[in-house]
Amino acid sequence: MIKQTEIATYYDVVGIGNAIVDVLAKVGDRFLTERNLPKGCMTLLNAQDAGKIYADIVPECQVSGGSAANTVAGLASLGGAPAFIGKVHDDLLGQEFTKDIGSAGIDFFTAPLKEGPMTGRSIVLVTPDAQRSMFTYLGANTYLSEEDIDENIIKASRITYIEGYILDYDNGINIAKKAAEIAHKYNRQVAYTLSDICCIKDKEDILLEFIKENVDILFANEAEIKALFKGEDFYNCLDLIKPHVEIAAITRSSKGSAIVNGRTTTFVEAEVVDNVVDTTGAGDLYAAGFLYGMTQGRSLGTCAIIGSIAAAEIISHYGARPEISLRGMVRNKLLSYGKRA
Repeated sequence: MIKQTEIATYYDVVGIGNAIVDVLAKVGDRFLTERNLPKGCMTLLNAQDAGKIYADIVPECQVSGGSAANTVAGLASLGGAPAFIGKVHDDLLGQEFTKDIGSAGIDFFTAPLKEGPMTGRSIVLVTPDAQRSMFTYLGANTYLSEEDIDENIIKASRITYIEGYILDYDNGINIAKKAAEIAHKYNRQVAYTLSDICCIKDKEDILLEFIKENVDILFANEAEIKALFKGEDFYNCLDLIKPHVEIAAITRSSKGSAIVNGRTTTFVEAEVVDNVVDTTGAGDLYAAGFLYGMTQGRSLGTCAIIGSIAAAEIISHYGARPEISLRGMVRNKLLSYGKRA
């Protein structure tokens, strides 16, 4: 087995997932019910249906997004060194995504499409209860291939982080397996996020097999871990995940998070947020903080605290990218909690 010390490490985390431009809009619950649109999860659309929804909204903002891309953007804001692998078209939105992710301090070298479907976009509808319902046109993302999984980047990354949404690709499971295989070849860790209950339904057995064979660190929220095990008892689900991964970080919204590591389960309180505006990206930024803590050698409890701080910042405004330096915010918070900053 190759030791990490024998390999040059340029990146803390490489994220693999959808390259998406998010269009965010505020709507009432009636907007969803009148159009028979599901609430609180991600729904895939074709270009025509996405266009119909877009025509009926007034966008609050348009920003580069995507689950893993949001996570590595958060990690960059914390002071980490990230990279990203994803597929865009060489169109205006693709160029905008590439520019945005580069300006955030993230290396992004995946070759864009020159022909074929447009760059993916996601219409994120935020209701008054701060729930987000995503309607996504994957576009160029579905052309991400095993050939795009750059061995040199994964080899140079401490952790490879894979988002669950890529299982929506026809070849998604093979892409994920290849990335994990390369990471473990060089004794690197693999992190995976379940992403959304819509990514789990009818794939439970495939996911559990993939996780057990390939994943070291699992991220999920309470609804997702229950969906994975088709159960309603949260604490039983925590027990069920133990044989599958080394570490599982399960978020529970205002109830905080639970960190499973072997026979030890640690519960960490959520950060207090006075005004929750938009929960888009909360899980992505929790993962960013947690992974940043891991790459800095922090305890799992402190990793969870950093994740909670990052998530709290993101839900206090619209959009899934930090509006301030998370590095300074986390440092000040940890100092106030009496922890090493």
